Amino acid sequence: MDGLAPYAAHSAHTRGRLHAEPAAAPRSEFQRDRDRIIHSTAFRRLEYKTQVFVNHEGDLFRTRLTHSLEVAQIGRTIARLLNVNEDLVEAVTLAHDLGHTPFGHAGQDALNACMREHGGFEHNLQSLRVVDLLEERYAEFDGLNLTFEAREGILKHCSNANAEKLGELGARFLKRQQPGLEAQIANLADEIAYNNHDVDDGLRSGLVTLEQLSEVRIFARHLEAVRAQYPQLAGRRVVTETVRRMINTLILDLVETTRANIAGAGVQTIDEVRAAPPLVAFSPALLEEHRELKRFLLHQLYRHYKVQRMSAKATRIVTDLFTAFIGDARLLPPEHQARESLEGARAVADYIAGMTDRYAMREHRRIFAVEEI
Repeated sequence: MDGLAPYAAHSAHTRGRLHAEPAAAPRSEFQRDRDRIIHSTAFRRLEYKTQVFVNHEGDLFRTRLTHSLEVAQIGRTIARLLNVNEDLVEAVTLAHDLGHTPFGHAGQDALNACMREHGGFEHNLQSLRVVDLLEERYAEFDGLNLTFEAREGILKHCSNANAEKLGELGARFLKRQQPGLEAQIANLADEIAYNNHDVDDGLRSGLVTLEQLSEVRIFARHLEAVRAQYPQLAGRRVVTETVRRMINTLILDLVETTRANIAGAGVQTIDEVRAAPPLVAFSPALLEEHRELKRFLLHQLYRHYKVQRMSAKATRIVTDLFTAFIGDARLLPPEHQARESLEGARAVADYIAGMTDRYAMREHRRIFAVEEI
């Protein structure tokens, strides 16, 4: 992409791929990354992986797939306003949940508990594992062979123990450095997306109400503005107009704050960005409102007893499957039996993490229900 800021990630200067390949022309290297992600099996699976509500609970709730698309749209908008690489932001945002388990965070927590004696489980590392190893699409290499910059953005969190195993990619965690601006944008675009669409889905589900949300500052002031401008507006349009305005406010505040941070840091290259403190950020006032909304969602939606009931079922399904497969690898499909003989519990975790919600439920019935085969 031409005309980018000097501190942006430039496709022509990528640190490269794990396996050398001919140039992607006429596409840029980051466009090639994005295209590979969209065509991957793991990306299609996101359609049937839980965001908050399990797929069968309603046709209009977000899934991991629609969430990823919303993150990508927000991320591209921010990248364009900051004059950094939209294609890289899009690639990172579309790939950031490829390693997520079925059943959302309940599934991840259950699988992490199962893997405690085997190195644990974390979905950012699993997303990296998907794009580096588990996808099987290309004749000459495993995985998607993405650029260093895309892989850097996918790996948002990493322990020192795991970072030490990742070579150049893990070095920034050991040095306490940051990723490029595009990765930082993807991280906060994710937060903007899930906070706001979880408000929307929570209201649609009836588990939270407008009255409850009217006690949350960022929602209340945008709701008040909508009602003042459109006093006759009712129903879903009140909600969608309020959420739309919240997203816009967060994006504009982030862009303005980040511009000031970049100017204050005086960075001129992506390596200077990596050595600087985090530059992509909200203003202090809006950050506090953003956190207040997150706390509300935690207590009123994610811990709602109806959500907790599904989470308890998810924990049981994931734990039962792991225990069964570890106890008797013959229960695994043949290709996963072969991997389990080489990699043990990690291969079992790969198999479970790759399941959609409905496939996990089906596998559970096949193994534990007498009437199923």
